[in-house]
Amino acid sequence: MNFKTLALAFAVLAPVAAGATTTDDIRSIQSEAAKESGRQAYTIGHGTKFKPTDHVFVKSALAIDFTFRKANVTLPLYRGIGPSGEPTFFIITESSDFDVARSMGINYAPKLAKGAQSDGAMQVTIVKGVVHLPGDVDFSPVYAVAPGAGDKPFPPSVATPGALGDANYSSLAVLPSGVVLNIQVVANASGQHDRAVAVDLKKRTITMSLLDGMHDGKQWFYHMVTDVSAAVPSVLEKGVYAPRLEKLPTFGSSTPEDNSALLGFSPVLNGPRDANSNQSQGFEMSLANGGVDPINVFPVGPQNDNRSASNNYSPMWDAHVSQWTAAAIRDGKVRRIVSFADLKELIGAGLVESAFINPPGSGNAFVGGLRPTRAIVNCPVIAQPELASR
Repeated sequence: MNFKTLALAFAVLAPVAAGATTTDDIRSIQSEAAKESGRQAYTIGHGTKFKPTDHVFVKSALAIDFTFRKANVTLPLYRGIGPSGEPTFFIITESSDFDVARSMGINYAPKLAKGAQSDGAMQVTIVKGVVHLPGDVDFSPVYAVAPGAGDKPFPPSVATPGALGDANYSSLAVLPSGVVLNIQVVANASGQHDRAVAVDLKKRTITMSLLDGMHDGKQWFYHMVTDVSAAVPSVLEKGVYAPRLEKLPTFGSSTPEDNSALLGFSPVLNGPRDANSNQSQGFEMSLANGGVDPINVFPVGPQNDNRSASNNYSPMWDAHVSQWTAAAIRDGKVRRIVSFADLKELIGAGLVESAFINPPGSGNAFVGGLRPTRAIVNCPVIAQPELASR
């Protein structure tokens, strides 16, 4: 695909009129996407017929492959215009508005609205259904990671992000109507996302690899990392290094009442390293085994039928990295952490603690008193299927 030719093929048309409503914004985006893809836009009652036991949250997904360690999702791909005037392609996985989320078949994430007026957001415009973004991503860097020497795979000896968001790029995108969408750039003239398995610009689809995690005592909490606010975590999670995300409010604040677009979760540093067991977990394990899923621990999943103020889901995950204490290691207590309740019990028993001695900020009660590391991982939750244990 010649991206420059593609760029010239689309003229810049008159912008949506001032005072555009939510309906104007979303209908124009969906209408243009349908025209360009030749595929009917998702509507309620029209979409892929997943099995009820698949527990798919993002209803607009076109396909999901749940193959162990090769899980992936195929999503609609939207054409936008980047700051250079050339096409830039993105996916949409969340909305701050309940009705928009339902109509587009994406996750409802009301907490995103709390970041709309922050410096971490990106204000976008719409030109006859095409989103114009003030920031973009450079996919040309070559991703590289290597474990540390000897028995210390973390920190990595090499950690080079494979994609870099510019100073104006954020995936928390505010539409003219004020609705916030999670718009993640995944392809443009410079290349494509490191988690992209296949891209079809003609059909407007992208297939992205999924990561596994733990939630509520169950595995197969499939999520998709797209953007990360800090360099080394962006390498560990294989996402775009997007520094602007760090300006979103507020680290260490995770309840629905907090003025925060973020939601705490807990990656583990030093869990069991045998990737072939059902106990494997942690960044050390991942680095030592060629980048397999670190099996992070999550507090809640999408609640797409809950439009109340109690809905606490956000795809902007505030990393509170935990580690097993020296006493836990000495006494052979190290195992996979399977839920937030489990995590808090282990912290209370003195077996798990914050992974770094002096991360900024005070302890977050929502995450058992662990301290935030000031790393935000944008990873929408796609599905949590009922699968037989491996």
